[in-house]
Amino acid sequence: MVEIFKALAEESRLRILSLLLENDMCVCEIENCLKLKQSNISRHLAALKNSGLLDSYKQAQWVYYKINEDFIHKHQHLWLYLEEKLKELPSFQEDYKRMQKCKFENICNVTI
Repeated sequence: MVEIFKALAEESRLRILSLLLENDMCVCEIENCLKLKQSNISRHLAALKNSGLLDSYKQAQWVYYKINEDFIHKHQHLWLYLEEKLKELPSFQEDYKRMQKCKFENICNVTI
């Protein structure tokens, strides 16, 4: 539980989770959407993954991140709360628009 709440105690990590609510994303897409450096994104993704909130898979040379289904099932009440509150972040609307643009432009040039 401590690792989960540590992971959630950082605004950039909450922003990452909000992007992943509806889409799996690779590091370059997250970097582009949040306008953060790749090293920072990777550090935040590692914390979220180590806490059990995220899962990852590889496609070509890209690593994609997604919400961990086991986490959702094990922590249903917490997840429902997060799902609602992540959409209320002040940055959500702008981040979401950038995410849609990234997906439309296919910045990684990958066909999924």
